[in-house]
Amino acid sequence: MIPHRVQSVNRRTGRSGPRGLRDEERAVSEVLGVVMLLAMVITIMGGVWIFLNPYLSDFEDNTNWNSATGLADRIEDRIEVAGNAPDGTGFRNTLAIQSTSIRSVQNVEAWTIAADLTAGERIELRHVNDTTIAVLAANETARGITIQSPGVFFESEVTASHREVFITHNASATHWMIVTVYGADDQPLHRQAKLTLSGLEITTSLGQGEHQIVLMNNARAERFPNGAWEVSAMPSVEFDRMANDELRLSMLLTDVITNGSIGTGSNVGLQFVSKGPMMLFSGRAYNVQFEVTNALHDIVTPQYHDTWLSEYTIQRSAGTLDTYIGFAPYGRASGADGFSVSSQSLPLYFEVDLQRIEVSR
Repeated sequence: MIPHRVQSVNRRTGRSGPRGLRDEERAVSEVLGVVMLLAMVITIMGGVWIFLNPYLSDFEDNTNWNSATGLADRIEDRIEVAGNAPDGTGFRNTLAIQSTSIRSVQNVEAWTIAADLTAGERIELRHVNDTTIAVLAANETARGITIQSPGVFFESEVTASHREVFITHNASATHWMIVTVYGADDQPLHRQAKLTLSGLEITTSLGQGEHQIVLMNNARAERFPNGAWEVSAMPSVEFDRMANDELRLSMLLTDVITNGSIGTGSNVGLQFVSKGPMMLFSGRAYNVQFEVTNALHDIVTPQYHDTWLSEYTIQRSAGTLDTYIGFAPYGRASGADGFSVSSQSLPLYFEVDLQRIEVSR
């Protein structure tokens, strides 16, 4: 009986050994399977992310661009409302800004606008330097002159002469200067306005760089990363021919002044306060001329010129300038010397208004 028991014990031991090894091998295989499954999932997810990343980046850029464009539209609307308000009045508004910053663009546009206010005289003004103006009256009817600038009102007599008369003054053309020449009966004969206008720049972060929108004098210019500036909205200059064959040229100029830093943030409270609208011209005018220079980039001013002179260029190519009514170059055909109006002796009414708005946090 003893040998039989020994053989029975040895038989159990021989059977239990292989079964134990198979269980361990089976457990190791399950761990490796889980690890391989996780590795496969991670690999697939990484491939999907690499494949979708450009599309996600484009989607985010498009969202930021739409946000910046909508923000620019809202700011323009609030500037327009504040510009029509009386001096010292305005409102405060909170704007949601996403990946965007707002800053001031100082002295971005310079305008010079001049016109004779009577048909019996033609006057030219020349700024010799910052403190001297030369007055040339074709019919020698100029007898007085006034010069206005922020905080300054200068008045002087003008000697009758067929040559230039030099007037020394103490006015400054930092923001605006209005020069008016009068006749013997204090009748306005000629007026010239020199203005320097500022605006706002909205900068948005995109995947490849920064997208910029500049709001300046009711115009808008945009630039994408690695791109050129493009004017998407022109200044508010309108030329109309009315039903009674009278012509009307109207301009609305806007100067946005910033008080302190505007900065950035998720929700920015901006205050829009009017500094008082100014009427520069209103009524019948003769020999109208205006000149504009944009300092944002060298390609912005030529875009203005091409737009205003597009119809003139077509009429000149067709040889029909003798009947053309509209904008025309004052000197050189490119508009480098400024612009005038071809009216074909029709009555021209000239209106120019200036809006001044202070924007601060």
